Amino acid sequence: MFAIVSRKSVITFGMVAIPIAMYTATQDNDIHFNQLHKDDNSRIRYRKTCTHCGREITAEDIVKGFEYDEDKYVVITDDEIEKIKTEKEKSIQILHFAQLNQISPVFYDKTYQAAPEAGGEKAFELLRSALMAEQKIAIGKAVIGVKDTLMAILPREEGLLISTMFYADDIRALQKQYTKPNVSEAELNMAKILINSMDTPFDPSQYKDEYQIKLHKLIETKISGKEVVAAQPENAGKIIDLMEALKASVENANKKKMPA
Repeated sequence: MFAIVSRKSVITFGMVAIPIAMYTATQDNDIHFNQLHKDDNSRIRYRKTCTHCGREITAEDIVKGFEYDEDKYVVITDDEIEKIKTEKEKSIQILHFAQLNQISPVFYDKTYQAAPEAGGEKAFELLRSALMAEQKIAIGKAVIGVKDTLMAILPREEGLLISTMFYADDIRALQKQYTKPNVSEAELNMAKILINSMDTPFDPSQYKDEYQIKLHKLIETKISGKEVVAAQPENAGKIIDLMEALKASVENANKKKMPA
């Protein structure tokens, strides 16, 4: 599988410039369904048409336009959008450095892997090593498309990750507040024991999308003409007594850790 270069850029801080390539760090493995006409199972397709002449339009016929008055548009080309960008705006300008735990995960959007381009290897490694040593991340920004995009540069043992970020006014305030009930010291200690009993290093290869696997089996069952069997009901584990539930959870976690 080939890595997909999303874009090339330059990381700048002070007088240092590091040419990089940004690669897409994730991929969509989900099953996707098509919309069908229920009478004959034919695909439903959507066509783009002009509101003025009614003619069906292809991608080659479409341009960008901004409505500056009712039904009045000014056409803007991609070349014109790129023309007004300075070289500084095209690069990722590091604004400052911060502690990773100072940033809420809600601010992160898309993540890319960054790799140095020819000639930038030493400066790239210097930035990565310094960030790792100081346990910090870099906050920067660059113009991507038509937006000044905020970014976080995160060091890892194997390289750098770059996450685009939301601005503060993109983030909604917590919609639902709750009244915090009192938690006893005994309950808190038992919860800590449960957390520590389930404490293991994070290994992403251990996690699978189990529901997608079930969905694949459902599709295979339907293709083969067999009947779909309903899933067996499971115990939802309703909490009756919090301490008893915590104790039972700790016992269960310890049993899973015991060698077979």
